Amino acid sequence: MASMMTLAIDVGGTGLKSAVLDDQGNIQGEISRVPTTYPMPPQKLVEKLTWQASTLGKFNRASCGFPGMVRGGVVLSAPHFVTKSGPGSKVEPELEEAWTRFDLAGALTESLKVPTRVDNDADQQGAAVIQGKGLEMVVTLGTGFGTALYSDGKLCPHLEIAHQPFQDGKSYNELLGEASRKDLGSHHWSKLVEEALGLMEALTFFDHLYVGGGNAKKIKVELGEKVTIVDNVSGIIGGLRLWQESA
Repeated sequence: MASMMTLAIDVGGTGLKSAVLDDQGNIQGEISRVPTTYPMPPQKLVEKLTWQASTLGKFNRASCGFPGMVRGGVVLSAPHFVTKSGPGSKVEPELEEAWTRFDLAGALTESLKVPTRVDNDADQQGAAVIQGKGLEMVVTLGTGFGTALYSDGKLCPHLEIAHQPFQDGKSYNELLGEASRKDLGSHHWSKLVEEALGLMEALTFFDHLYVGGGNAKKIKVELGEKVTIVDNVSGIIGGLRLWQESA
């Protein structure tokens, strides 16, 4: 039987990554990386991802991890992409309207010409790293702050913890994202990460926590035996899970 090839997409606030996976989750060829540009209305993102996919090998289906609230492949929030020039810049009402309840899965299915599933990016990354035992939490540190929860290997309903208050009226996303790390310096930022992860444990009583994303490797504090730093490539590999769970 021929291998089912999956195009796995990891959408980020600063970069778009895509690769083709075989049915064992092995990356075929190279991971394609292109910068995320702004403003980024929905159709522009679809066009950029479709072009990127055309530079890779053949695939039968696709999955996409998106940085926002996604339900049934439909975007409910897109905090990076409703801004004029990226995270921290002015929110544009026209972009906010365009992204709200945008059927990203449907648009990509039509453009890529293969069945496509879309989920939150932290949920997708978690699928590649969890062990399937107990309550496992995933935190992603990159342009912003993302979270996912799994109970005995099953994905729990997504919670937008990133946009809840953390300190001094600012959200986790604002204080733990890349802009804040650059402003505060990695040591001060790492202390905030440590505090935030402590709050995540108090909130969920997780059995284990996995920290991924491009900034995970920049943490300057010890996080303890219940925390594992994972490779950012898991954001791509987890794309296979979207299809395996319903196989």
